[in-house]
Amino acid sequence: MTLGLGTYMFRWSIGHKDLVPDKPLTPMDILTIADTHGFKVVQYADNMPLETLSDEALQTLYKTSCDKGIALELGTESFDADEVARNIDLAGRIDAKILRIALDTKDAAKPVSELAAEFTELLPQAKENGVRLAIENHFNFPSRRLVELLDVIADDSLGVCLDVANSICAGEWPMETVGILAPFTINLHLKDYVIIPDAYGVGFRIYGCPLGTGKLDIDAVMKALQHCPGDMSVILEHWLPKTNDDLVAARAKEHEWLAAHIKAAKESVPSKWL
Repeated sequence: MTLGLGTYMFRWSIGHKDLVPDKPLTPMDILTIADTHGFKVVQYADNMPLETLSDEALQTLYKTSCDKGIALELGTESFDADEVARNIDLAGRIDAKILRIALDTKDAAKPVSELAAEFTELLPQAKENGVRLAIENHFNFPSRRLVELLDVIADDSLGVCLDVANSICAGEWPMETVGILAPFTINLHLKDYVIIPDAYGVGFRIYGCPLGTGKLDIDAVMKALQHCPGDMSVILEHWLPKTNDDLVAARAKEHEWLAAHIKAAKESVPSKWL
């Protein structure tokens, strides 16, 4: 597997919803950070869509990535056929082999047959551009429903972007999700989490934490994915919470967590895959 940097590693430094810094990180900034830490892949997700770049800026980014030996991947959130089609063409222009698509609430409400038909129409375009569509198990799309979708389509150009923690929201514990989706995985999102009881005993909350310090059994995840090809990308992400509205501190901590993630990944992911 190839260790990669995901743009959700810098949620607060890029800006999220209404919380945007005065000087947000740019796609080139992310590429520079990736190069500094020795990453060989960068996945630009929906929080930093490359389709907003000018043709000139996109080509500059692509040329720089080639010069640095860094492969690029793309990501969108929620299925929209027109947006996916645009990103497939974009992937072809920058030689991106993976387009990750995170399905969410409105997607889960669609009949599988309808969603499958929409995906199927895009597959010839994906094949022509040399890109595989990696459907991510997101918060409100159960893993077994995702497998049902893949079985209906039954095409090697379509697989799973396995996120090891997202499906907790869908009522699945991580290793249940891994067990269901591992056979279809073509891309991996690696993050960690902790479960903290409420101080007054009113339930509990799930928060992100530096990789290797929480509940995730990384060794078990790697064992379940040992059949995956050596060039499959492992994209590092996290759920670093924003506390006390201190965005400056959160942005600084993103760099600290990145260093911790890299260290844990290098210790836990088999060396033959790095």
